Amino acid sequence: MNNFGLYNKFTAVEGKRNALAEMLLEAATSMEELEDCALYVVSLDDANKDTVYVYEVWSDENAHRASLSMEASQLLIQKAKPIIAGVEKINTSSPIGGKGIS
Repeated sequence: MNNFGLYNKFTAVEGKRNALAEMLLEAATSMEELEDCALYVVSLDDANKDTVYVYEVWSDENAHRASLSMEASQLLIQKAKPIIAGVEKINTSSPIGGKGIS
C-alpha cells in the first residue's frame, strides 16, 4: 500500500500567523498518538508573514480523512477558523521512503 502525502498552505488573517502556527503545532501533537501518521510538519514561510505550511504523510488517504473527524481535530478546526484567511492544497504525493518514512 502506498503512503499518502499532503502539502497545504494556510494563510492567516494579518497578524495571526503565530497563533495559527501554534494551533497547527497542537494538531501535530495530537497526531503523535496515531500510528497511521508518519509525519506532520508545520513550517513558517520565510517570505510571507501570513503563511504557514503543513506537510503530512499518512499510511493512506483514508487514515488522513479519518483524522479529520477526530474530536481533537474538530475542536482545533473550529478554534482556527476565525484566523484562517485561506487554505490551499499545494499537492498530494505518494512518499516512497527516506528519513522518517518506513
